[in-house]
Amino acid sequence: MNPDRGDLSEVGQRIEAGALREFVVRLFGADGLSREMAEVVGGGFVEAELLGYRSHGVTKVVNNLSWLRSGETLRAGEPDVLSERPAVACWDARTLPGHWAMHLALQQAIPRARELGAYTMTLQRCQHVACLASTLLPAIEARMIVLMMVSSPDEAFVSPFGGSERLFSNNPIALTAPGPGYPEPSAWPILFDVSMAITAGSQVARSARLGRKLTEPAIKTASGAVTDDPAALRQGGSVMPVGGVGHGHKGHALTIMTEVLSQALAGYGRADARPESELNSVYLQVLDPAAFCAPDAYDREIRCLVERVQSSAPDDPEQPVRIPGQGAWSTRSRQLADGVDLDPGVLAALE
Repeated sequence: MNPDRGDLSEVGQRIEAGALREFVVRLFGADGLSREMAEVVGGGFVEAELLGYRSHGVTKVVNNLSWLRSGETLRAGEPDVLSERPAVACWDARTLPGHWAMHLALQQAIPRARELGAYTMTLQRCQHVACLASTLLPAIEARMIVLMMVSSPDEAFVSPFGGSERLFSNNPIALTAPGPGYPEPSAWPILFDVSMAITAGSQVARSARLGRKLTEPAIKTASGAVTDDPAALRQGGSVMPVGGVGHGHKGHALTIMTEVLSQALAGYGRADARPESELNSVYLQVLDPAAFCAPDAYDREIRCLVERVQSSAPDDPEQPVRIPGQGAWSTRSRQLADGVDLDPGVLAALE
């Protein structure tokens, strides 16, 4: 075994989670990040993998290492504070790694929200936040509600409703909220991280790499035809917004919302765009449920919501209706116990 690889033992076709985390952390440390930064950044990609967000998990490590080596990502330093009031702030992340920038933002936002009830931040020029859900684990542990939106002003591969020109990035929205009984081991937080495009560009690339069609027609060709062929994106096509041909006006409206909140409020958007950049603009709002109502009242309503959803009649008796986060948290627990199931070729690419 390569001594630089550490004890990256395989369990069947899986990799032990702690060893994978240490391996990825050491990779970032070898490229100049401090141990603390490497643990946050590397750990963020492994957490995405554990939660099942495979398109934004460990497979993204190679790209982020290359940005460190090329100087596109800052290895050290702090964000610049562009503006600040008691309940809001705007930072320039100065191309710091996205997971690290979000780590610092939540370190400020969580105690401020506990004091004030709510705290809102925008950040510009974060380098590749990747999986939003994985960055929110500190807020989950703190029993906070968080709403987060991220966009890439320099990236365009999503078309508007009614058109086929590339205008937007996939602009994900994430939310976490304390679930019923959390943090009991048998409970989970409410958690979702969803793109405003039908599918992420990385998912299209993954399908193309594996020689598969997309699971649904999600792409428009340059001439406006709808297809499930991932190759069409490389040939000048675009990904459609959520809702597709029939109801894409909803995804288009949500995309506009994310660009207003993440780009306009951060002061870095498409007016400042430069080609081939992965820099992100971020909107982050942290809410303390205890500032709004009694904790038992919040828990009662959340429990009622969860129970009503889970007890509703499913279309398929083998597939019960779930609350967002239930599947991701179950996947995380399973992979922590049994090992992480990586896509073919990911480990070889890291080595």
